[in-house]
Amino acid sequence: MTRRRRIFTGAVTAALFVLFCAPSARAELRIDITSGNAEPMPIAIPSFPGEVANEAQAGRDISGVVSADLERSGLFRPLDPRSFIQTISAFDAQPRFPDWRQINAQALVTGSVKTQGDGRLRVEFRLWDVFAEQQLAGYGYTTAQQNWRRIAHIIADEIYKRITGEEGYFDTRIVYVSEAGPPEKRIKRLAIMDQDGANNRVLTDGRALVLTPRFSPSAQEITYLSYGSGAPRVYLFNIDTGQQEVVGDFPGMTFAPRFSPDGNRVVLSRAENGVSNLFALDLRTRRPTRLTDSQAIDTSPCYSPDGSKIVFNSDRGGSQQLYVMNADGSGVKRMSFGSGKYGTPVWSPRGDLIAFTKIDGGSFYIGVMRTDGSGERLLTRDFLVEGPTWAPNGRVLMYFRQSPSDSRGHGGSSRLFSIDLTGSNQREVITPQDASDPAWSPLLR
Repeated sequence: MTRRRRIFTGAVTAALFVLFCAPSARAELRIDITSGNAEPMPIAIPSFPGEVANEAQAGRDISGVVSADLERSGLFRPLDPRSFIQTISAFDAQPRFPDWRQINAQALVTGSVKTQGDGRLRVEFRLWDVFAEQQLAGYGYTTAQQNWRRIAHIIADEIYKRITGEEGYFDTRIVYVSEAGPPEKRIKRLAIMDQDGANNRVLTDGRALVLTPRFSPSAQEITYLSYGSGAPRVYLFNIDTGQQEVVGDFPGMTFAPRFSPDGNRVVLSRAENGVSNLFALDLRTRRPTRLTDSQAIDTSPCYSPDGSKIVFNSDRGGSQQLYVMNADGSGVKRMSFGSGKYGTPVWSPRGDLIAFTKIDGGSFYIGVMRTDGSGERLLTRDFLVEGPTWAPNGRVLMYFRQSPSDSRGHGGSSRLFSIDLTGSNQREVITPQDASDPAWSPLLR
């Protein structure tokens, strides 16, 4: 089995297998997501049948989450179940393909839910090419009943991957800053949720202001900025245990932390005497290494996916621009040359693009450029947009948008949005309270 098809969390085990799968080389069903706006593919996702009431309910819930995941990607158009001609009542029944072609379905997902003797759920699904009358994929999963939502995300990832050829991004989490209260007494707490906004929970109590959370490569730790000791300091937070600790014994202020791709280091910015420079801290030895030594403000560092380079923003040239250097601090080169100011650069997991925030002409933008600074594209513009973060497949970004407040200080709400690389399919990610500073986890398996 490939790494992509293992499920490793303790509460979930899986036996994955191909269910009478026809040779995939013969199948032509495909969405090309590299050619700009793609017409959403019509896909039918009936409820997964079960023999008893709780299984049937789980089947409806799972198919509903799969449908919602695929629809939010902008690449699929789940068909209205009221249009279905055939009722799928048994997992091993062959679809009546003419019935599905009649409602213009190009792909069909069938499944089943069964409760095993130990109380766990057995969930199976098949993906069909309706016009070729072929099965494209089929897998089964065994999990604790409370993990049904994760199984739905995993199934959506498999469908996305099989039809687009790209890894999915649905079995992931978002850590962000949950905000509440008036502007002069804003309470900011760490919060975490599934990528679709479900399973939202708060991680910190709000007594200390928190900013810029970032996931470790294992998705089990978060590094973030906190004012818990009075001055801004970088902390580590373990999601499983809730334990937190200061990163490094730096004098003064530290901020803008990010993990290295191997999880062994944190790169951050340290402010002292009116300037800030970049440091890498080895989490095993707790030994810091200075990376820059300028009389400017160097901040917002981010490693490349292979760990060989770091992109950051600096005003060393007179205005805030993006720079790239080797991971040891050598070979610094400016990479942004457009108008306006650039900040918060984030390297794509694919290694091909860098996302950034831009301020130009009084407006904020989220954009992307190639790693040599060419090909700049601005994806969205608003009163204030900030904090881009990549989905693990490098095809979708999330960021936060703040609305303006009125003369009495009312308004100014901050919400999360996602957008794809074409600048289309912009969608709000619903959170219980205002939200900012999102960070997307790697795939959870």
